[in-house]
Amino acid sequence: MSSGILPPAPSGGPVDDNAVVDSQLLAAQTRGGGFWQDVFQRLRHSPVAWIGAVIVLAFLLVAALAPLLAPYPAESLPGQRFITPTDIPGPGEMAEFPLGLDRFGGDVLSKLIWGAQASLQIGVISTALGLLGGMALGLLAGMFGGWVDAVVMRFVDILLSVPNLLLAVSIAAVLGQSQLAIMIAIGASQVPVFARLLRASMLQQRGADYVLSAQTLGLSRRSITMTHVLPNSVGPVIVQGTLTLATAVIDAAALSFLGLGGGLPQTAEWGRMLTYAQAELAIAPWLAFLPGICIAVTALGFTLLGESLRESMDPRTRAR
Repeated sequence: MSSGILPPAPSGGPVDDNAVVDSQLLAAQTRGGGFWQDVFQRLRHSPVAWIGAVIVLAFLLVAALAPLLAPYPAESLPGQRFITPTDIPGPGEMAEFPLGLDRFGGDVLSKLIWGAQASLQIGVISTALGLLGGMALGLLAGMFGGWVDAVVMRFVDILLSVPNLLLAVSIAAVLGQSQLAIMIAIGASQVPVFARLLRASMLQQRGADYVLSAQTLGLSRRSITMTHVLPNSVGPVIVQGTLTLATAVIDAAALSFLGLGGGLPQTAEWGRMLTYAQAELAIAPWLAFLPGICIAVTALGFTLLGESLRESMDPRTRAR
């Protein structure tokens, strides 16, 4: 009986690339550790993953420790007395306010720190809502197939026919100006991506040998789906969730920039800071640059970490 390990190619003969990949994957599995341990082992040796992880960790720490790190409360205006129509103190001009003041007299450093907390809340909650909604639809389509799959996917196609940000703006405008409306709007706009991804992954798993063996043993469709197919299909969805966090942070800033985030004008939120920085671009350009840099760096961190995770889970890159 064959041991299942591919024999080496004859000397001088052609080499099958797929056979090489399969044999390398098999060798990696026989060394022990399992799939996820191999994934994290590759992440540990990826400089890009480390850069992304450091950025994300710094963002999380700043957001979580905002009450301790911020010199002033979120919407306080400690520098109102220093603001004039033609002059706004900038970075380095006052020791009391290291990054200067905004048009309302708020400390820019404090607002950037509190803005990280607001962006984290919106990004995580909206992504979680989109993930749950998308996985529910994808699970229905992947489990039952047939007319259920057709109905669910046509609904998803309708959502996909509307541009992501436009759909989020429409939902936020209907729900009203508030952070909750932004979370629901961004989450709803992400549902189609997660639904299609989970459905495609489940359809691929349904044709695997272990599923056919389970059906032969008489296991129910629900049991096969929930205990075998679904756990083996969520990997790509987790990776997409990491990447979507970056998009959620950008979308949250965009919706706040359009005035859909609610709150007071001096609310400490990166998108809102960009909105009110437009009028002072000529005399205080840092009011736009600083929150813009925070948004870009945070999105970059989540993107780098997500892409590294995706590559580590790719069988062909893992076999190298």
